[in-house]
Amino acid sequence: MNKNPYEVLGVAKNANDDEIKKAYHKLVMKYHPDRNPGDKDAEEKFKEVNNAFDILKDPQKRAAYDRFGDAAFGAGNGASAGFGGGNPFGGAGGFHFDMGGGAGMEDILREAMRGFGFGGFGADMGGGRARQQRGRDLLDSVTIDLKDAYFGTIHTVNFSSNVECDKCHGFGTSDGKEAPVCPRCHGAGVVQGRQGFFAVEMPCPECNGLGHKIDKKCSKCDGSGTINKQRTLEVKIPAGVEDGTRLRLSGQGEAGQNGAPSGDFYIDVRVRPNKRFERDGNDLIMRVDVPFTTLALGGEIEIETIDSKKLSVNVSSGTQVGDRLRVRSHGMPNARRVGSYGDLYIEVAMRVPTKLTDKQKKILSEFADTKPAKKGWF
Repeated sequence: MNKNPYEVLGVAKNANDDEIKKAYHKLVMKYHPDRNPGDKDAEEKFKEVNNAFDILKDPQKRAAYDRFGDAAFGAGNGASAGFGGGNPFGGAGGFHFDMGGGAGMEDILREAMRGFGFGGFGADMGGGRARQQRGRDLLDSVTIDLKDAYFGTIHTVNFSSNVECDKCHGFGTSDGKEAPVCPRCHGAGVVQGRQGFFAVEMPCPECNGLGHKIDKKCSKCDGSGTINKQRTLEVKIPAGVEDGTRLRLSGQGEAGQNGAPSGDFYIDVRVRPNKRFERDGNDLIMRVDVPFTTLALGGEIEIETIDSKKLSVNVSSGTQVGDRLRVRSHGMPNARRVGSYGDLYIEVAMRVPTKLTDKQKKILSEFADTKPAKKGWF
């Protein structure tokens, strides 16, 4: 990301979420590869728009960009760290550890100060239980069609991650019970010393920073408390889901340490643009060619809705090209209100016939020679 996301989307720095989404949807429809086949410039613009939206839709990423600019997303500065050399899901979206659940600000400061030889950030030197660390959050993404967003769908995720060892229940001990607190650091995992005028905090050499001391390790996990396991999750994507929605599966992330709770699993949902329908919130817009005679005299047209229903829509006489006809409750379902739907808007267009019979030409010529009732026909 090396372009200002606000400039890419054409929004002000204080734009709200609705303004950002509206600008994003408009540009995605404009530059989508399906609408610009073979156009490399449009493809590049499409990528820039998606990158910009990825930053501005996420409050944490947006705040980081506002404060640090592009430096916030340089090497090692992202909000999430990559899983490894490949993508276990096989998708373009990638699979990540989300640092939001695995390390708090106190932990980050502690590690940063250790790098400079300082300590003293919240170590409990007065005793207590072994330090517990919540498991890290996991993040994946999926791209679905608009029709799947209308009906809702199930997304199956196959991946591998660390889970609690079923033999020792996450404690890393051979008997499956919590290990005794380290007698030297009293469960803090760190000890303090002095270097000149400064107090120095360092990992406890007795327990290697774990806060507890395992006399006999679990034979299955070798004392780590976790094992790597192939997993399958079925993620229910609700009907009416919007592009950019992040779903959360509580407790489905990485296993915690020392009996701590697991992290969460997040999935970012992207919705592909549709060739027939444009989405505006819960409303849908479709462009329909209407014969000139129907526009002039009135009549009915037949349309097919996103859920494949056939509908007859009344067209009033004198309807103009560009007018919108409203069909209530045939838009997208409202994900926040069960049973509620947006509306479908039919944007009137007209295709001029290229081949006319002699009789049709004669009728049109006679029509052109007649005088309009007032100033003009239109």
